[in-house]
Amino acid sequence: MAEQNNPRGSDAHDASADVPTPHQVTQSPGGTQAPAVPAAETQPSRWGRVDDDGTVYVRTADGERAVGVWQAGSAEEGLRHYARKFDDLRTEAELLETRLTSGAGDPKQALSSATNLRDRLTDAAVVGDLDALRARLDHIVERAEQEVQRQRQERERAKAEAVARKQALVEEAEEIAASSTQWKAAGDRLKAILEEWKTIRGVDRKTDDELWKRFSKAREAFSRRRGSHFAELDKQRAAAKRRKEELIAEAEALSDSTDWGPTTARYKELMAEWKAAGRAPKDADEALWQRFRAAQDAFFSRRAAAFSERDAEFAENAARKEELLVEAEKIDPSANLDAAKAQFRRIQDSWDRIGKVPRDRVRELDGRLKAVQDKIRQAEEARWRRTDPEVQARVAQFRERVEQFEAQAAKARAAGDERRAKQAEEQAAQWREWLRTAEEAVANR
Repeated sequence: MAEQNNPRGSDAHDASADVPTPHQVTQSPGGTQAPAVPAAETQPSRWGRVDDDGTVYVRTADGERAVGVWQAGSAEEGLRHYARKFDDLRTEAELLETRLTSGAGDPKQALSSATNLRDRLTDAAVVGDLDALRARLDHIVERAEQEVQRQRQERERAKAEAVARKQALVEEAEEIAASSTQWKAAGDRLKAILEEWKTIRGVDRKTDDELWKRFSKAREAFSRRRGSHFAELDKQRAAAKRRKEELIAEAEALSDSTDWGPTTARYKELMAEWKAAGRAPKDADEALWQRFRAAQDAFFSRRAAAFSERDAEFAENAARKEELLVEAEKIDPSANLDAAKAQFRRIQDSWDRIGKVPRDRVRELDGRLKAVQDKIRQAEEARWRRTDPEVQARVAQFRERVEQFEAQAAKARAAGDERRAKQAEEQAAQWREWLRTAEEAVANR
């Protein structure tokens, strides 16, 4: 295409244009070097010429081609003018490649720009190594096409990952909707899934809509199931409230009771029934418990006061029994057995009239009294043995029979024969009664 131009003289171009610019040599995707493109302005005569009539030609592998007309100055100035225009195209190509290589540019846009620039070389009004620039642009186009393809594959991979992730979220939501009973944790997890869902991009609309419908359905199913659960729970808590109010009424009625044993047992039963009743509504449960506990506390406070009074009385009884024990432990049956027996009977009658003592003193006090009783009984048995050998032999016979039947009972029970063991124990009891009668007969002689 002819161009009438004059624009800049020899001194108007950039000073840097006279310095050769190192062309970028890059590696092609296949490992080959990108074609070098030399700057044209420093030696424009290598690539073109100006005819005597001012026509400007550029040399290519296909021969010369007229690119314009120069009549505004010397032929050298004309060649430099057209060479600068070539270097502008060269710079444009280098910028495209730089953006493409650095990843700063859009490969699709770079492909379009490089293709367009390559097409313009066919009739570009420039002087320079057009064949090298075309080869460089071919390289850029190839590079851009590969990058476009890589990005397309990357998008497909990202899409597949996005679809897979949403699919996994949907399946998790469906599992929660179907079986989870951890209502708060499950509800929080569904909210988290929704937030993550919003961040996932790259899924095609059709697939996304299908997955979203499944996710929405799962959320709705969970909400319905949770709603049903809490509705049922409200019914249960209302029933628990009614039951606890019944238990409170009974507990309050019992709080004035003085029938300590049975009432204490009933309060234990009421506590077990309270626990079995379950939880009442949250806003009422604590108030109900306070009423129930107040009724119990009133009863047990009264019982504690009564027991304290009783314990004081029992302590006084224990002191009186200790006085009797001091007298009883001085009895000497070996000196006068009959007098000793009479004195012990009087002490025992007084002992029985005194009444109960603190529970932790019963074993001690009764044990000491029994020791005196045993001493008197031993003296009796000694006298009986000394005074009636025949009766003694009979008593020994009775005792032997008792021991025989007791041994038979033990043997039968060890063998697992409960019926025979029971029969032997009954016979032993009968002989024991006869033995006691015989011993009393001797003692009363």
